[in-house]
Amino acid sequence: MYRILVILLTSLCLPSIGMAKDSCATKDECIEMRNWDLGVAVGWGQKTNPLRDFDDIPVFFIPSVAYYGEHWFFDNGNVGYNLTEQNDFSLNLVTSYSLDRAYFYRWDPSNIFLARSTQEQANFKAASSLSSEPDPVFNSLESRNFTMLGGAEAFIYSQLGTIRLAYTHDMFNVHNGSEAQIKWTYVWHPDRWIIDLSLVFDWKSENVVDYYYGVRPSENAYWSEQYQADSGWNQGAEVTARYILTDNWDLLLAVRYTQIADEIAASPLLDEDYSSTYFVGAAYRF
Repeated sequence: MYRILVILLTSLCLPSIGMAKDSCATKDECIEMRNWDLGVAVGWGQKTNPLRDFDDIPVFFIPSVAYYGEHWFFDNGNVGYNLTEQNDFSLNLVTSYSLDRAYFYRWDPSNIFLARSTQEQANFKAASSLSSEPDPVFNSLESRNFTMLGGAEAFIYSQLGTIRLAYTHDMFNVHNGSEAQIKWTYVWHPDRWIIDLSLVFDWKSENVVDYYYGVRPSENAYWSEQYQADSGWNQGAEVTARYILTDNWDLLLAVRYTQIADEIAASPLLDEDYSSTYFVGAAYRF
């Protein structure tokens, strides 16, 4: 018996995990229940880093480790429990790791398990170009700690695609913030191809934004007073194309684009208002 993973691809692992219906359009979309699913994608890619003076993040390999039982599941470091699963919807309790820390640390899980965009510019950002204000030069940044988020997610299934609704909160009192997501995913299968398209809307509370993108006094005393964090919605699009070579090998192309919310992009820590990721390679499934 198999269940669809409602993710872009097994080998391009999302921190937002879920179980889905009991049938699969192709075997390659599915993970066999009560068996470990192991895989690795090897190739070349890059994740842009919007932080000022931080290098972009290279992507050479992407591991995949997953196990789905009758109710409990483990997927690339995240744990979940399926509360109910029907033909047209499912509901899970889930954990996930915060994606924002990935910009500060090369070996954050979000940079290992590859993550599966208008309003007027904030007044603060417009003001930063005025000559009367100092350039945003910073001392060494303080640590932004890793944390796990816990909450609930629901999947709604239809012929027009799958919608994911999720709400999670900081489990370890690192920033005491919350995140939410609305995500639409559609999959189609021309010949030996499996192509996934997703539109993503990620909401981050003021606590999350302030913890990761607020300026600390030790980093720059002036800008720590000027920038006032606020909650905001990131908007994104994700495309993954997979060509099935054999039962174990696939060719992969993955592209992700995130338009960072104006409330976040206004932070002087950032010099870009977007982040993008691409990866080209081959995936092997054990």
